[in-house]
Amino acid sequence: MGPLTVSPMGFGTWAWGNQLLWGYQESMDSDLQRTFNLAVENGINLFDTADSYGTGRLNGQSEKLLGKFIREFQGQKQIQDNIVIATKFAAYPWRLTPGQFVNACKSSLDRMQLEQIGIGQLHWSTANYAPLQELALWDGLVAMYEKGLVRAVGVSNYGPKQLVKIHDYLKARGVPLCSAQVQFSLLSKGEDQIEIKNICGSLGIRLISYSPLGLGMLTGKYTPSKLPRGPRALLFRQILPGLEPLLNSLREIAQKRRKTIPQVAINWCICQGTIPIPGVKTVKQVEENLGALGWRLSSDELLQLEDAARESPGKMIQNIFQTR
Repeated sequence: MGPLTVSPMGFGTWAWGNQLLWGYQESMDSDLQRTFNLAVENGINLFDTADSYGTGRLNGQSEKLLGKFIREFQGQKQIQDNIVIATKFAAYPWRLTPGQFVNACKSSLDRMQLEQIGIGQLHWSTANYAPLQELALWDGLVAMYEKGLVRAVGVSNYGPKQLVKIHDYLKARGVPLCSAQVQFSLLSKGEDQIEIKNICGSLGIRLISYSPLGLGMLTGKYTPSKLPRGPRALLFRQILPGLEPLLNSLREIAQKRRKTIPQVAINWCICQGTIPIPGVKTVKQVEENLGALGWRLSSDELLQLEDAARESPGKMIQNIFQTR
């Protein structure tokens, strides 16, 4: 991935500090540290976070915890040194100048107590509603790269047109665009996603798939009568009834392969040439997700899953910040 070498799957840390959607409590921190250690000991070196992850007074908590867990990791120094943190800087309306965006990067470095971030990412594009701010944010990415605050730069929630624009702008300034994050899964593979994937392939940008399990809908753990707690229940109630053909196919392949449904769904993302970053908050989730590595779905199985996805009317709602 650009100048970096990363594992074929990373882990997302949105839940680390998020009380509203994921029910985070500070008493979970020791479990999260065990979760992190297990992932790293098993070869996972990419962790995705954001300066906006954390609710209310816990804003930035995900970054703080990641920094703490890296410092306190007891394993080999080489493993510790190879960890790649990809953090996202929010395009808040008060971040109007390149300098303010560079300061956001410095604040993240302070929270994590790191000297350099692996990948500094623009969390979303403001092109839809504040096009002038967009250019300042791009210049901010250039500045943080030139100052050596980040080893590489990336974007998140960029549509095909904006992705080409920012790639060309950065390239003209001598800054390679290393990665693009997009919601990508068997639940979220519309025309935009396919176009973004093709653009990434032709421009040498690595595609990172966030929500590869559709916020949990592709785990097989939920049904219309067994919903998760909190705001996710509303979304699941809308979409799950239309997912039967897809979940049945995932279940059938999982049984045949002696895998689990989430392992098959994540492996599908890997087979598409993307780096999935499922969210983790327990040791059990890390253990299960690691089972998505070391094997590949056959071309017949990939076709079966894609046919089943087409037959399933339930589709993931796209991120409101996703641009064209």
